[in-house]
Amino acid sequence: MPRSIWSGAISFGLVTVPISVVSATEDHSIRFHQYHLEDMGRVRVRKYCEVEDREVANAEIGKGYQLTKEQVIPISDEELRELPLPTAKAIEIEAFVPLESIDPIRIGEGYYLQPSGQVAAKPYRLLVQALGRSSKVAIAKYAWSGRERLGVLRVKDDVIVLHAMRWPDEIRDPAELLPEPVELTEDEIDGALALMDSMTRDDLDDPEFRDTYTDALAQIIEAKRDDKPLPKAAEPEETGGKVLDLMTALNESVAKAQAARGASTADVHDMPKKKTTAKKTTAKKQPAKKATAKKTSARRPRSA
Repeated sequence: MPRSIWSGAISFGLVTVPISVVSATEDHSIRFHQYHLEDMGRVRVRKYCEVEDREVANAEIGKGYQLTKEQVIPISDEELRELPLPTAKAIEIEAFVPLESIDPIRIGEGYYLQPSGQVAAKPYRLLVQALGRSSKVAIAKYAWSGRERLGVLRVKDDVIVLHAMRWPDEIRDPAELLPEPVELTEDEIDGALALMDSMTRDDLDDPEFRDTYTDALAQIIEAKRDDKPLPKAAEPEETGGKVLDLMTALNESVAKAQAARGASTADVHDMPKKKTTAKKTTAKKQPAKKATAKKTSARRPRSA
């Protein structure tokens, strides 16, 4: 059973649901430490005070905000816990929206919200049922680790999941990354759709969706432990140095995807026949917005 990382309540109007928070994910990555290669002694980071020029213990270390070069404002953990925010002790639901209205780039880590005791069972179940029937998600505010955060509540297998969200001003404008306008033919667009059909699946439970990097690292560690030869990397497929045009690349990609999945030609859309006179469409670049000086209210700095 994963340990609880936060305890509080979901505030839903005048309804309060006591909950505890546990991580919804596990990290199975292989971790490395730093070593002195000459004698394999462990290399550690020591914390020094710049003023006293000495190493300090964790008990002597606290948080501070640098207001100016000469002035630092100390902030204690107790002061952070007692912030005058309604979200300091509760996850405050602010609104309900369709899930598709949220840009996935704003959604982060997921946490399971577990009802705390029998007193929370009925209001917890009520929120689960309401979210399920409405086909909406809840937008909430909460305060963890010294900052107020935005989150989305949804239901997974009758359990409420909280996903951290980024604030709107934390998302960079991608307009400057757009390429120059290019011309595409209808055949090329149809070819891309045919390739998408050949690669479409109902879920992501296939064995191919596994962490092969961690598997390969484990093989290397095991081989070195047993003084065996290191596993060889698979040879890349030969392309023969051919430079393929877009339509040829699409055709060969569809054939390869069909062969890999054992699909028949009936399973996917046929690739379009190349036409002598192709109607061209232009993927237009969206005009960049003119830079205008926006007047924004001063926002207090967020702690990392």
